[in-house]
Amino acid sequence: MFKRLYFIVCLLMISFVTLNAQTSNQLIRKGNKNFSSKNYAQAEVFYRKAIEKEPNNAIGNYNLARCLQAQHKNAEAKKIYEKAAKLETDPIRQASSYNNLGTIYQGEKNYSKAIDYYKKAMRDNPSHNNARYNFELCQRQQKKQNNKKNSGGSKNNQNKNKRNKNQSNKDNKQKKDNSQQKPQNNNNDMSKSNAEQLLNAAMQQEKETQKRLAKAMQQPSDKKLDKNW
Repeated sequence: MFKRLYFIVCLLMISFVTLNAQTSNQLIRKGNKNFSSKNYAQAEVFYRKAIEKEPNNAIGNYNLARCLQAQHKNAEAKKIYEKAAKLETDPIRQASSYNNLGTIYQGEKNYSKAIDYYKKAMRDNPSHNNARYNFELCQRQQKKQNNKKNSGGSKNNQNKNKRNKNQSNKDNKQKKDNSQQKPQNNNNDMSKSNAEQLLNAAMQQEKETQKRLAKAMQQPSDKKLDKNW
């Protein structure tokens, strides 16, 4: 029994020493292997161990951020992407941090900030196809968002004008009723006709807005992330 326990303790010590003897790059490769298998939790462990050994390892920080983003831990992922971008000296890899940061902000519908990061990515790497695609998609989404806001304001103004028009018609009818002691069927018909015209105009404007939005969003809508390094 004692020999068996001693053997187990020795194995654990050997494993501990072996793990600590691994370089940060070896740990990153193990993280990448787990990431490829979608074992994100275990990949995160290896990336964090790599960064413990070498805090300024840009690739380790980038891969950790990518792993956190895959687990929807976006708040921490954003901070580590920023750190990776500052540590990175290779503009190609730096562009990947900016592109993926853009996808997080785009997912949060913070389109202005996302566009800023996509521009940074394209400045670092002018041939960055993912950043260019995401940039164009984000612009369309931002336009759609603005159109919705403008459409909502236009509808409110139309409803207000409609209420004012109906109230004005009602007041005019009341005045005529007071001055003339006879039925005002014609006025009622005119008020109803005006209301129908306003309603038809609002419906037509809504149809045109929907057509413009549908045309703007005909392109694919998936954001494109950069891979691990």
